[in-house]
Amino acid sequence: MKKLLIVGAGGFGRELYAWAGQHPACGREWELAGFLDDNASALASFGSFAPVHSLTGHRPSADMIYLCGVGMPALKEKLITPLLAAGAEFLTLVHPRALVGARVKLGKGVILCPGAVVSVDIDLGDFVTVNLNCTIGHDASLGPWTTLSAQCDVTGHVRLADRVFMGSRASVIPGKSVGSRSVVGAGAVVVTDVPAGVTVVGSPARIL
Repeated sequence: MKKLLIVGAGGFGRELYAWAGQHPACGREWELAGFLDDNASALASFGSFAPVHSLTGHRPSADMIYLCGVGMPALKEKLITPLLAAGAEFLTLVHPRALVGARVKLGKGVILCPGAVVSVDIDLGDFVTVNLNCTIGHDASLGPWTTLSAQCDVTGHVRLADRVFMGSRASVIPGKSVGSRSVVGAGAVVVTDVPAGVTVVGSPARIL
């Protein structure tokens, strides 16, 4: 049985520890083995319920698999890329309470949290995170390292490029696109295409 380590012992990492523990493969194919985080006391105020191992200097081995417990795309990529180069195997985790339709492509390291609905004919790139109660409509695509915070709504034929971050309850109307490394603020409603490298807020969403 492999040992599962979660990269990052912050808020999302702790949530992910709970979601992974509810997966049918937990205890059958792998067991929870704690976190990788350079803050050794990250869990002290939560009862130190799991071990925290140092991320710096960590070397993957064949009996270990990993999940990314970090939300912000740039930090995700910064922490995960060296582990990939060292041969780390990242799990794609679909929580039992997530709904996945037909012809959905899930990349390496994708995480679908409880309540996520991913309909049909959708492409999720490597290390996409889909948080609680998000919906993704037909024919949408999300580029690698992109993160949806809780209760986001990505509708049909939407294109999110790589490294996009959407805040809680943000939404994109059908057929629109969001460019690489852009941020859609919490509660924003995207009604026109968003260029790369900007932050948009409000309803309708405008460049900050």
